[in-house]
Amino acid sequence: MRAKVIAGNWKMNKDFRQTEELIDGLKKSVSFDLQGVSVILCPPFTSLELAARLVKGTPFAIGGQNMYFKDEGAFTGEIAPAMLKSVGCRYVILGHSERRQFFGETDEFINKKVKKALASGLIPIVCVGETLQQREQNITEQIVTAQVRGVLSDVSAQNAEKLILAYEPVWAIGTGRTATPQQAEDVHALIRKLLTELYGGTTAERVIIQYGGSVKADNAADLLWQPNVDGALVGGACLKADSFSAIIRAAVARK
Repeated sequence: MRAKVIAGNWKMNKDFRQTEELIDGLKKSVSFDLQGVSVILCPPFTSLELAARLVKGTPFAIGGQNMYFKDEGAFTGEIAPAMLKSVGCRYVILGHSERRQFFGETDEFINKKVKKALASGLIPIVCVGETLQQREQNITEQIVTAQVRGVLSDVSAQNAEKLILAYEPVWAIGTGRTATPQQAEDVHALIRKLLTELYGGTTAERVIIQYGGSVKADNAADLLWQPNVDGALVGGACLKADSFSAIIRAAVARK
């Protein structure tokens, strides 16, 4: 059985002091046995080193929210994979819809990052998902299929098993709207089927596919109950210790 993986994407929230407060709250509220559920915290770059120090000795892992596909150089404002690893990151979010929407990232560009992260020993959390207009046009399957194929281009089966895919319907991110459990499962099953076509059934069954998009304490259990939903990439609800710990608890219950 695949593990459940809960990741909190803090986005552009929490300064140094607030990072300490949130992690202190999480350490107090997540006092229960995680039973193999993996929990990842993805604070802003400025808080990564502090966060990594604060979670030492806990079950929490740390991830970056983005990275560039070069080791070093004249790329002002960018972060190299080695820099993330040097402050304690094991994971990195790539291809989030906000990176696509606001910064023009394409599947080809994200694919370069995916391959570089894997080569550098980081585990990428790779996001795909359709807009509201695309869902209303009934082209979700075409959009998600193209994105998965694009971001995984030239990624081997061995490496595909190491990464995490996150289905994030753009229309459900930060809007308060959430895909129904069945809508989420339908797309996750589509992705699993596509992975089978690309890599075979064994690899497809091993790849973790998270759901993201207004995941909250009151809907997490129903979403995580779906057979192809292996966890959640959580936005706003991860910014409060009690709500994020409730989502983690739901994952443990569904394990």
